[in-house]
Amino acid sequence: MLFYKVPAPDQAMLISGGRRQGGAPFRVVTGHGTYVLPIFRKVKFLTLAMCEAEVSETCVTRQAIPLQVKAVIAFKVGNDPESVVNAGQRFLSDQNQMSVLTGRIFAGHLRSIIGSMTVEEIITERQKLAEAVLDTSKAEMVKIGLLVDSLQIQSIDDMGSGYIEAMSAPHKAEIRRQAQVAQAEATRASAMAEQDAERQRAEYARQTAVVQAEYKAQIDKAQAEAAQAGPLAQAQSQRQVLAAQTELAERAAELRQQQLVAEVIKPAQAEAERIKVLAQAEADRMRIQAEAAASNGRVALDRMIIDQLPQIVREAANGLQGANINVLNGADGLGQIAAGLVSQGLTILDSVKQGLGQTVEQSAPGSEVETIRIEDDPRR
Repeated sequence: MLFYKVPAPDQAMLISGGRRQGGAPFRVVTGHGTYVLPIFRKVKFLTLAMCEAEVSETCVTRQAIPLQVKAVIAFKVGNDPESVVNAGQRFLSDQNQMSVLTGRIFAGHLRSIIGSMTVEEIITERQKLAEAVLDTSKAEMVKIGLLVDSLQIQSIDDMGSGYIEAMSAPHKAEIRRQAQVAQAEATRASAMAEQDAERQRAEYARQTAVVQAEYKAQIDKAQAEAAQAGPLAQAQSQRQVLAAQTELAERAAELRQQQLVAEVIKPAQAEAERIKVLAQAEADRMRIQAEAAASNGRVALDRMIIDQLPQIVREAANGLQGANINVLNGADGLGQIAAGLVSQGLTILDSVKQGLGQTVEQSAPGSEVETIRIEDDPRR
């Protein structure tokens, strides 16, 4: 709009020529706009933004040691109408003068405060110095409508006197000593860490070598077992074959031995027993004949022969008692053996009778009977 004026957010609009506010020569408008009649009113704008002032001042300490001190002050016009009026009356025509005047004010207070302090206090207590300067300058800054936000001491120089250098020498030496100790500790720690790492690497290498050796031994063992498995299996098979062949040979020998016993030894034993039985029977016949001839009685002789017949058969049977006879046809075979024994007994009986008959015919009754004595066979 044509006559409507609005200040910027960081500005205060000062309107003169109209009705005054209190004792102020102009009206202050901030944060909103207003109508301004031309010709009858005049408008000026005062900055409310942050401003900066630099101070570089030569100060003398309580010890009479000159110091070059550099500081930076951050300030602005106060937000309240009174501060705006005070600053407007002083700096509205030349607002750059705010920085110049602020620097001069702080330079004076800085010289005054440093003059009451030692170099050691100034160096070690810079914040205390800044707070003291702010406190002493606050009242003056309020009078001109300015508000100080901060004061920073940038540098302190002894102007080549070497005092600060000498003062810092012990600290530097201590710092160097601490740095050397720290460096030595760091070197020692590094060496220890390196040694520990080397030990760990050596231990790892040893464990790796042990594991590799174990693996190699297992592999070699497995390979050796695999290489021996074939010959061992073959030898085992050969042993089994030899054992089977040996068993077969033993069985064949046993079978051959049984065959020899059945085919040769048993028949020979049976034949020998048969001959023995016949010889015994013949001896008994001769004995009976002799006894019959001696008694001159045929009836008695026959009776004696009949009485001896069971004994003859029994003797024949006893002769076969120890023989190992293989019976191949069961009960029929047993019957055949019994019949053979009886037949042998009858044959013996007939032989005895015939022999005795011939003897009786040769000897007349009442004649002298020749006594025949049969000696026992020494082989019996």
